[in-house]
Formats: sequence, structure tokens, C-alpha cells
Amino acid sequence: MTHERLGRMASVSDAGSDLDDEVSSMSSTTVSQANGSGSISNAPTVALTVPLTLPSSLTNLSGDLADHHGSPLNNFDGMVNSLGPPSPGTFKGNRSSSANSYDGDMEDMTEVLVFTEPPNRKLFCLLCKNVFKDPVITVCGHTYCRLCVTSSLFDKCPVDEMKLAVVVNNIAVSEQIGELYIHCKFGCKLAGTGLPGEFEVDPEGCPTTMRVNERREHESACGFAPVQCPNNPDCPKILKMNLDAHLETCNLCKCDHHKYGCHFVGTQEQVNEHLPNCRYEGIKEYLQTSEDRIRELGQTISQKDQEIGFLRSMLGKLSERVDRLEKSMELKINYLDENLTRMEKSVVEIDENQRGISEELIDHRHNYSMVNSELSMINARLNSGGGAYDPQQQYKCKGTFVGHQGPVWCLCVYGDYLFSGSSDKTIKVWDTCTSYTCQKTLEGHNGIVLAVCVQGNKLYSGSADCTIMVWNIDTLTHEKTLQAHENPVCTLVAANNMLFSGALKVIKVWDVHTHELKRELTGLNHWVRALVANGNHLFSGSYQTIKVWDLATLEIVHSLQTSGGSVYSIAITNHHIIAGTYENCIHVWDKNTYEQVETLTGHVGTVYALAVISAPGTTRVFSASYDRSLRVWNMENMICTQTLLRHQGSVACLATSRGRLFSGAVDSTVKVWQ
Repeated sequence: MTHERLGRMASVSDAGSDLDDEVSSMSSTTVSQANGSGSISNAPTVALTVPLTLPSSLTNLSGDLADHHGSPLNNFDGMVNSLGPPSPGTFKGNRSSSANSYDGDMEDMTEVLVFTEPPNRKLFCLLCKNVFKDPVITVCGHTYCRLCVTSSLFDKCPVDEMKLAVVVNNIAVSEQIGELYIHCKFGCKLAGTGLPGEFEVDPEGCPTTMRVNERREHESACGFAPVQCPNNPDCPKILKMNLDAHLETCNLCKCDHHKYGCHFVGTQEQVNEHLPNCRYEGIKEYLQTSEDRIRELGQTISQKDQEIGFLRSMLGKLSERVDRLEKSMELKINYLDENLTRMEKSVVEIDENQRGISEELIDHRHNYSMVNSELSMINARLNSGGGAYDPQQQYKCKGTFVGHQGPVWCLCVYGDYLFSGSSDKTIKVWDTCTSYTCQKTLEGHNGIVLAVCVQGNKLYSGSADCTIMVWNIDTLTHEKTLQAHENPVCTLVAANNMLFSGALKVIKVWDVHTHELKRELTGLNHWVRALVANGNHLFSGSYQTIKVWDLATLEIVHSLQTSGGSVYSIAITNHHIIAGTYENCIHVWDKNTYEQVETLTGHVGTVYALAVISAPGTTRVFSASYDRSLRVWNMENMICTQTLLRHQGSVACLATSRGRLFSGAVDSTVKVWQ
């Protein structure tokens, strides 16, 4: 199922890949500007004018950029860089509250932003013209504020006119904005321009500057923050640093028992004198106990309400399940009724044919001697030909390897060893000859193990952590880690002293001796999930395409087009090229003419893996699918001869050795078939 998730993630990765260049290019510039002031306390006060104004040409970018090979951000960067720097002055607070002055609800204006230095222009949202607030990457690959994307004010990207929808948070841009220096919001006031939402530095306010990501910590304890007197809401608001002095003179202090009904009000000294004579003082322990009991009862009631809600939810689910069972039972009863009708008709036909059977028995006795001689010939051929006479050999499950704590995504055989990679980030080594137990667990990856392959005495493993790890099979120890790709390593194969690794839109070629990168094979349209080396060629599968590469020149010699979505698996026989796809189909091409000869159907889920077992006179292909089944195909007549159903989850990978078949699945097990 991880393969399927990667397939779905691919669409997001494709859409956002162009944005990576934009983010990486702005990172060094923005950080340097944010930290360029040197000392925080001596940082000059620089505010910006009303939001960045873009030229009108940007509103028609979708047409202009369509001629630049799908790289809208390249032109976009150029246009933005051509703009002049912002002018000093006042800066419009990013989504600030509508306060009229510092003496108003300034403590609620959490989004007042007055920067000590002008932010980089690339940190401004093209929609609201302000510094990004909670930046997100949209389906078109550009970055905007989350509020801009989700509001009804904007529905299309101004760059390429695509409909706006959030894909993922842009953490890199958020971190850059968080490193910019700003003034404390309690050191700012409304600008003299009179425009709503514009602020400037207040010389009488808090003089502190801090990073954006540190503002909450400072402003929560800032002494210039206006607070309400805790004694009475009628008192005017005062600064937090003056609160203690105010409490000493406030004549609106309430009695400690005001929550129980005492109405006495006075100075703190008067309250202290009143307290011993308060009628609630003598029963305060009883009142406190009663209050605690009421609180406990409230918590109990809340807990019971949650339990009632849970029981209602379970009751609803049970009702739905009962409805489904009723429908299922109706279908089964109808099916049984139809079968009963057919059986009654069959009984009539049997009665009619019974007379003919008696006559046929007489004829069979005459042919007994001939049949007996033919059976003798068959037994002789079975004994001499190792069972080759039986074209419909049936495979059965001979055992199960249990030990992984997550789905098994890849298998590889080396001699008597079977290697299995899993979502639990480990590779287990199984003995398939004598003990049939796990010999060792190889640990080191920080992500799901998606691919394993063997070359010589080396085991290579690829992972979602974007690395390839090299293991010594003789000692079962780790030797080296290659920082291979920028995306998860989906597949591995070794041939001609080269290791090939597939990821998003690229195949990398490594030297198996030096482990150095020799070449990158590009021109691929999507995730490369299948790699197979056969003879002098390398076969790679991506979205609706199989490319055939010459292993000597590493050049494309042929390209096969498919239907049914991405190619998840490839197998090569003596006469055919076989591919399993996302949309449940298995396509077959002639190996010599590259012409498609058949499409095998039967699975109802993605065909994740293919494997081949050849015997004299027959070739069998095994397919593993998301529908939890394995199918056995006879390549002489292109029909399914057997369906294997033993796994409790999607079957994700296959491997063969000495006539045996190994299958790994999402149910965390590896099964052995023979």
C-alpha cells in the first residue's frame, strides 16, 4: 500500500517540484537579510510601505509562461527581482486587528508586524500583498497564505490561473519568516497616515525587538502590555508593570469570599480587616468542599456524556453493520434459490441420463485394458521427466515466515538466504534451507525499506529515507550508506557491475565497486517503480511507459506505451515482456518485435509484483496484487491456471528460488509456495 501512497504522493511532488527551486533560491537571501543587523538591541528601526505592489503584467502570467516549457517560477522570479526595493516608512501589519490606538485592545492585535529591516520581496504573498501568514504550497506548486487560499476572495492562482487548493505547509518559508526581526507589538502604534492596519514604532512603548518566532514568549510577559485590574472591570486598563502599584491603592478590591456571595468592596487593607468578620469565613471549608464536589460531579457528567456519545456512535455502526449483513444475506438467499432451481433441473437431467450411463458402463469395460496401458505410460513419463507432463501443476502454501512488525515491501534471494524489507525499517535474513528461521535483523534505515537487490556478496537496500545502504552478505554487517536521491528509493537492480536505483523521474547508475555515481538517466515522466535487467537491456517502468535501455551505452533503444496508469512491476521471459499496472491489468509484449500480444485480466487491484518460473516446455508467471491474491499464468495459452489466497493483506512483492515462490504482504508475513 506504500507503493500506492507513493503513487498518490507523486502527483503532489510533480506539482510542487518547481517550487523547490524558488524556496532554495530565496533561503540564503532572506536569512542573510533577517540576520544582517548584527546586534538585536541596536537593530535600526526600518518599516515598510503599504504592501508590495506588483506590475499588472503578473495578472496575465498564465499565457506568457505557457511558452517556457512548464517553468513558470523561472520567469516569475525574474519579474519579482526586477521590482525596486520597498521604501522606508510605515508598514502595514499582517492581518492586524482593527484597533484604533495603543490604549484600545492592543493585546488582541497579535498580528501587528513592524520589521526592523525590510523583508525579502519573495516573502510576500501575491494575493494579499503582505508577508506570508501560515504559508502553504498549492496544487499549482506556488506558495500563498493559508487564509488567502481558503477564503472566498481568491479562487485562482494569479500566476497560472489554476484553482487554488492547499497541498502541504511550506515549512521552509515559515522558518525564514520566523527568523526576521520585528518590534514588540506593545511598542507600536497606528501610523499617522490614517490608513487602517498600518503601524509605526511608538517611542513611548516597549523598545524590545525580537525574532518573529520569539514574539509570543516576549509579549506574554511584556511589561508594556495593557491588563485589566483583577479587582473590578470598572477600573481602567493599566500597564502590566504598573499592576502591583495599582493593587496597593485600588479601592475596588473584593472580599476573598465574593464568589460565595459576599459583596464587600474596599481597599486591600479594608478587605484584610473585614475578612475575620465576614459571615462566610466560618464556613469557607464547607463551601470549598461543596465547590470541589460540584466540580467532580461536573467532570463525572462530562465523562458520562462522552461515554454516551461513544455508545451512540457504536450503536450507529452496529446498525450499519446489521443493514449490510441483511443485504448480504438477501443476496446469498437469492443466490441459493437460483442454485436450488438449477439443481432441480440437473436432477431431472441426471434421471434422464441414468439409462444412458448404464449402457456406457458396458462400453467402458471394453476400454479398460487400453486405459490401463495409457496409465502405465503416464507413470513412466512422470518418473523420468520430473513431473513435466503435468501442465497444470498446483502450488500450495508450505509455510510462513513471521517476524516483521509492519508490511513487507520487498524480497530478494541469495543462495539459501531470503532478504525481506519492511515498514518497520529493518531487513530480516531468513534461512530457506535448513532451519527456516530468521538468522539476523539488519537495522540502520530511518524509513520504510522499499527495495533490495544482490550483486556479488553485497546486499543493497533502498529506503524512503532516500538512502541506499550496502551490506556484506558474508558477515551480515553494514558497510556503507549512499545519500542516493532527494526522494524515496523505489526500486533497485544490479547488472554489468552497475547498480541502478529508481526514484522520482530519474534512474541513477552507481559503480558497484567504488559506489560512485556514474550517470543519471533522465527523461522519465513519473516515479520509477520497476527496474529489470535482462540480457543486454535494462527495462524501466513509470507512468504508462516502459523504456528499454542499452546496458552498454545507457541509451534508450525502445519505448513501450501502456494504458492503465503507472507501471508497478515488470518481468521478462524468453519470449515476452510483461508489465503489471495500477489499474489491475497485466500487459504482454513480444520480446523481439515489441508488439503487444495480450492483456491479462482477473485482478481487482493494482498488480504490485511479477515473477517467472520456467521449466522444460512451460513458463509460468506469478502476479501479486492489492486484492490480496496471487495468480498463476500459463504463458503458452495466456490463461490463469490458479489463484492463491492465503494472505490477509495486499501482496506487495515476490521472489523465486529453486522452483519455490516467496510472497511478502501488508499482513507483515512472508509465505512460501511450492
